[in-house]
Amino acid sequence: MHEELRAALAGLLDGLPPKRAAQAVERLIANYRGTTPTDAPVLRDRADVAAYAAYRMPATFEAVHAALTAFAVRVPDWSPATHVDIGGGTGAATWAAAATWDGHRSTVWDWAQPALDLGRELAADVLPEAQWQRRVIGEGLAVPEGTDLVTVSYVLGELRPEARRAVVAAAATARSVVLIEPGTPDGYLRIREARDQLIEAGLRIAAPCPHSDTCPIVPGEDWCHFAARVSRSSLHRQVKGGSLSYEDEKFSYVAATRVAVPTEPPARIVRKPQLRKGQVLLDLCTADEGLVRSTVTKRHGESYRAARDASWGDGLPRH
Repeated sequence: MHEELRAALAGLLDGLPPKRAAQAVERLIANYRGTTPTDAPVLRDRADVAAYAAYRMPATFEAVHAALTAFAVRVPDWSPATHVDIGGGTGAATWAAAATWDGHRSTVWDWAQPALDLGRELAADVLPEAQWQRRVIGEGLAVPEGTDLVTVSYVLGELRPEARRAVVAAAATARSVVLIEPGTPDGYLRIREARDQLIEAGLRIAAPCPHSDTCPIVPGEDWCHFAARVSRSSLHRQVKGGSLSYEDEKFSYVAATRVAVPTEPPARIVRKPQLRKGQVLLDLCTADEGLVRSTVTKRHGESYRAARDASWGDGLPRH
């Protein structure tokens, strides 16, 4: 799916003057990094949408795919038959869902018709059954009864608090919900707030948290986030003005569900593992002790080998 998305994006900016593409990207970057919600479409026209797709779709895809994969590991015997992507824009989360599970039907909701049009165009040959529907994302939104999976990625930060709560409440009526925000302190706080709302609605947290208790992180002192490696195509480098062949997309997320999950979840690695001679230092979020620093040495045998191969964001049994 990664390569199919890259192929769909190739040539997207053909015919668009470089100056206009650069201006659209600069405005999108300012909005993406800003703190003032608009409760209005960020993508205004075809130029905006093309710039956004080239600038953000690869990174959004990888972040959402990482979150969905972590969730799928926790519920290996479950897969969605129906999927609604709220505020899905050009459809990165729909591509990510298709890369995670087979045989489901996706519907993308967004308030920007140009984004929906381009998303449909990009997915026409690969995801022909996906539906693209215009919706106002905010208060009054209702998810169809019986929906299996709802995704909301990089949307909550665009909404005012009352609209944000309404969107999370609508998502919480599904069997499973995965929410993704930028891996910033503010993005984490939005995910933390939504996490509490999902728990109050009766869902159980499946990932990244190994529990559904209060998050042990003290707001203002730290924040929970992860990273997804994004390979940059020549188009991606052109739009973003970068020279490296890759970048790391930082994101915060929560996955919650009404379906059965293992009763004894693993710890979650919440920082990049530190490799030392004969030992690995792991920062873990655990179900029984909250945040802990674990030192795994060669004497731990199989646990040591697993720790050396582990990555930031992985689930890991306590040794």
